[in-house]
Amino acid sequence: MVKSAGMSLSAGAGSVRGAARPVTLSEVSVREEDRMLTHMAELDRVLGGGIVPGSLTLVGGDPGIGKSTLLLQVCRHMAADGRKVLYISGEESLKQIKLRANRLGAFSDDLLLLCETNLEVIEETIRSLMPDIAVIDSIQTMYHEEVSSAPGSVSQVRESTNVLLKLAKVLNISVFIVGHVTKEGTVAGPRVLEHMVDTVLYFEGDRHASYRILRGVKNRFGSTNEIGVFEMKEEGLVEVKNPSEFMLNGKPEGASGSIVSCAMEGTRPILLEIQALVCHSNFAIPRRQANGTDFNRVNLLMAVLEKRRVIRISDCDAYVNLAGGMRVSEPAIDLGIALAIVSSFSNKVIDDRTIAFGEVGLSGEVRGVSMAQQRVSEAAKLGFTTCIVPEVNCAQIKPIEGVKVVGVRTVQDAVGLI
Repeated sequence: MVKSAGMSLSAGAGSVRGAARPVTLSEVSVREEDRMLTHMAELDRVLGGGIVPGSLTLVGGDPGIGKSTLLLQVCRHMAADGRKVLYISGEESLKQIKLRANRLGAFSDDLLLLCETNLEVIEETIRSLMPDIAVIDSIQTMYHEEVSSAPGSVSQVRESTNVLLKLAKVLNISVFIVGHVTKEGTVAGPRVLEHMVDTVLYFEGDRHASYRILRGVKNRFGSTNEIGVFEMKEEGLVEVKNPSEFMLNGKPEGASGSIVSCAMEGTRPILLEIQALVCHSNFAIPRRQANGTDFNRVNLLMAVLEKRRVIRISDCDAYVNLAGGMRVSEPAIDLGIALAIVSSFSNKVIDDRTIAFGEVGLSGEVRGVSMAQQRVSEAAKLGFTTCIVPEVNCAQIKPIEGVKVVGVRTVQDAVGLI
């Protein structure tokens, strides 16, 4: 019996060895033109240049944020290019999908719809149709008959994703799967789900606001932390070509406690308006609040301002807000936050054509930031004339006509300029 088992194992191993052959790196051909463009420049940017054949992409986001709308628009553009697209929905009926599609525009007959949650039926359909792109909406509604647990459970989600992963790689089909998110904003289900897929995209933004941000947090085919900005309109998601101009729209003129700073999202500089409101507190413990940035970081900056004897705000309420609803954690906006707080406290208006960025240390020093040239160039495009930057970055910044670059070593130096 032992000998028989050994012979069986050997035979099985032999068949596996015959199925795959190791190759050298030089034998592998990768061409950029293999990517499929979605004709949505913001999405292509986040994906790293388009959809890679055979890739598995996870799209997560809050309910109602626009995940299904985005993917249906992608399907529309790809079908218009003559590619076969299969949209599989486990949450909506065909009539519901049709109603959404009518708002987006005309669709090609190359788009096929299927309402199904049984993964074995879905696998058989994909193998028979061999589409170029398949969309699964959503992975939490899918179930495999061989797994006894309910749909949406850890076992079902893991098994369903594993089946779709094999289909994508073996059949060279690009698969998009929609994932529900938890209260913390992460994809519901096992964390291994994000490790299995090639790309993870998160849809962010207030569902009651008009703009949406698509953020790439994992990408095996491109850079991470790239973002795409969209605006939700009646006809669907519309790309925002200039996010900086969009975020600064409606900025008040001649108001204290307001300044523009620049944050980097991947390789893209985005100008943001930082607002601060400082007023005398009527309570024993002053209230502090931050919206759009790290609360602890704001408290740290206020402690630095007080310790370095810039202003005294220990008995004041302080509120900091990033206008437009963006969430930024990059330390480069530290200087902008500090100057906005000082401006509000002293009720002095900062010139509307001034921008400031730089990381502030605990000693009050202004430390250098990355990609300073790109930040200044973005500011120049939108008509800013003065840039307050870390002194260590001045040597890296090439002169730009009409833009005055002022380097500062400490936060006290920057406060003296305003």
